[in-house]
Amino acid sequence: MRGFLTHWITTGIALGISVYVVPGVHVRSAAALIVAALVLGFLNAIVRPILVVLTFPITVLTLGLFYFVVNGAVFTLTSFLVRGFVVESLGWGIVGALVVSLTSWFIGCFTHARRPLRGPRT
Repeated sequence: MRGFLTHWITTGIALGISVYVVPGVHVRSAAALIVAALVLGFLNAIVRPILVVLTFPITVLTLGLFYFVVNGAVFTLTSFLVRGFVVESLGWGIVGALVVSLTSWFIGCFTHARRPLRGPRT
């Protein structure tokens, strides 16, 4: 449960930074931001893997660049499901998803517990 809350808070902070940095992403209230973070996490867990499998051939043909479009589509889909969270276009969705991914990764570097390094087995 603690891991879920940490991930949700991290996504919420990253989403807030995305709203601040990306001109095509808007949020009307803090409640909408919190719900958008929850919905985005749910869509990333359920819908994105399905889209990745379905779009695998085109992702291979584009050398992985189509994965950005898949992430942007999930980010934009979040705006359709959450009232008060607005993404103006798929292009802004791709940029917003990139900002959220990088910010979440950066925050995760400091918040996730690391496994201790193991020495050689004796």
